[in-house]
Amino acid sequence: MTERYWGIDLGGTKIEAVVIDSMMKPLARRRIETGADGGYDQILLRIRKLLSMVSSETGLAAPRLIGIGSPGRYDERSGAMKNSNTVSLNGRDLKRDLERLLGMEVLLENDANCFALAESLLGAGFTFMQDSSKTAFGVILGTGVGAGIVSDGRVRRGAHGIAGEWGHNELIPGGELCYCGRRGCVETVISGPALERYYASLAGLSRPLREIAVSTASDPAADETIGRLLSFFGKALASVINILDPDICILGGGAGTIEQLYSPDARRAIEKHLFNSELHIPLLRPLLGDSAGVFGAALLPTIL
Repeated sequence: MTERYWGIDLGGTKIEAVVIDSMMKPLARRRIETGADGGYDQILLRIRKLLSMVSSETGLAAPRLIGIGSPGRYDERSGAMKNSNTVSLNGRDLKRDLERLLGMEVLLENDANCFALAESLLGAGFTFMQDSSKTAFGVILGTGVGAGIVSDGRVRRGAHGIAGEWGHNELIPGGELCYCGRRGCVETVISGPALERYYASLAGLSRPLREIAVSTASDPAADETIGRLLSFFGKALASVINILDPDICILGGGAGTIEQLYSPDARRAIEKHLFNSELHIPLLRPLLGDSAGVFGAALLPTIL
């Protein structure tokens, strides 16, 4: 019988499910709204509903084991979610509660780790990561800033389960207050909402980041905003490269689509802070779109 692997990406606004076969081909995909405004119990019920919908529509029996990507991280020692920007998850034993509700074993992983895993093994990093000794740093630049590390074909969690969490390193001392309680975090400077706030403070009006990015030639405020992105992106990422020295970096999330991040100016901004002064690795565009997380979740049972 062909193996089938199920995955769920639990996002702030949508939940996506996928079923893939042993050749990594998707057999079914479905999305519904998260319903996070309804609180923690509502989120769990929506996950159950989504699985039921996929089973009903495809005729596939529910799995005994499922991979789930979620914002924040699950602390196995305390049995509690931490650092999630879907705040109703924090402090809750999401893994245990889902296993009880769904009647199956759950592999729970940070969504940035799922992104990094999928893009490394199936997407942008596929050619580079054929050598299993290679290391990929998969970056999320979106509503939040996060990342995952993949090495030897596996996600690296670290002793505290926070490997890759560059979004909450201090970038501007005494800067904007972050939801994590600290000030001046990377996330408060180069996330999509942070850049949009910065632009609004200069221009006196609000615009989506994608519009700001294509208006730099005619709009001084847009030019300064994207200049700020490149400058602080370079400083923040160089610190990671100086320590981890990955073989590739894959840029995901809404802000990760900004064309200027792949320009010589961005590379120079990184090199300005590098120990060896020259950047020899590629900055890759993601290939799996906003479904990378759910494919990464489905891959979790395959790398046990």
